[in-house]
Amino acid sequence: MGNLTVAVLGSEGYAGNLGKKGTSTDITFYNLKKDDATITFIEPSRYPERLAPLFYAVSLAKKAVIVVDEVNSTLGECIVMLQVAGIESGYFVLRNYITKEKILPLIKETSLEKFEIINDDPIQLREKLLTEAAKQKNSELSPNQQPIGIVPVDHAFNVKGVGVVILGVVANGFIQKHANLNVLPTGKTTQVRSIQKHDEEHDLSGEGDRVGLALKGIEVDSLDRGTILTNDPMVKTNNTLKGCVQLTKYWPSPLKEGMVMHIGHWTQFLTAKIETVTEETNFRNIILTLTLDKPLAYKAGDKAILMYLEGIKLRVAGTITIS
Repeated sequence: MGNLTVAVLGSEGYAGNLGKKGTSTDITFYNLKKDDATITFIEPSRYPERLAPLFYAVSLAKKAVIVVDEVNSTLGECIVMLQVAGIESGYFVLRNYITKEKILPLIKETSLEKFEIINDDPIQLREKLLTEAAKQKNSELSPNQQPIGIVPVDHAFNVKGVGVVILGVVANGFIQKHANLNVLPTGKTTQVRSIQKHDEEHDLSGEGDRVGLALKGIEVDSLDRGTILTNDPMVKTNNTLKGCVQLTKYWPSPLKEGMVMHIGHWTQFLTAKIETVTEETNFRNIILTLTLDKPLAYKAGDKAILMYLEGIKLRVAGTITIS
């Protein structure tokens, strides 16, 4: 079966009730497997003091669990991040006598309206998610389909007796054993020596799979978080971007030339300076030109998240569709 990746927000360590702890840095992974159903839980360990871990957790996930102990600005920021990332499926876990009536106004007219609101019962939640994971289909290539895919790296390290290994979630397409991949934005290449999914060897991985790829022909120093592995010819890199921006309705003021923002796409989290602003109808719908501190890997038409780390109550500004 395919893997289900779930961001767990709102209460650090809650995912420990749902899965077994794995890799832990500024984001912490927990793993759950039952029969052929596998789930990867991700917590943003250093959020809310840092925004990047929240972005990473949400960008890797297809589903979210939000544990609500208090209705505050941190909860609001999590909701906005999930909204701009397009997460439409998940659960609100209510604690500390928080009622459904306090949550509904916060998610009205957002993608989170479809989330199920449940009581705090980790066993029940785990079973719900396992049932959903069991419905995920295996990664299969269609006849004559080329195994072309994209894997954003979230961790990389050396393993004794194996060599260089990266961890990531397949963002698009398929990655096949022995595939030759471009290492972006470095311009280097590597070959997939082997593929593991939840400690089992596989010859093929598809979109949504949490994978460990053993690589050859590359050093671990060339594979930090945000590196993109791909053989998709449509993926390109650039450190100057132009695109249409849609600011969230909660964003309070216009963006200005010279502002230093951050742009997030896949596992890339880069500094971006606003060079030009062209207003279309109002300050929430604009065209921006950005210069980045290093090249961003993307496909034309991709949507990335814009963030402003100096924001007081909200640091998630909106999205940019890159032309």
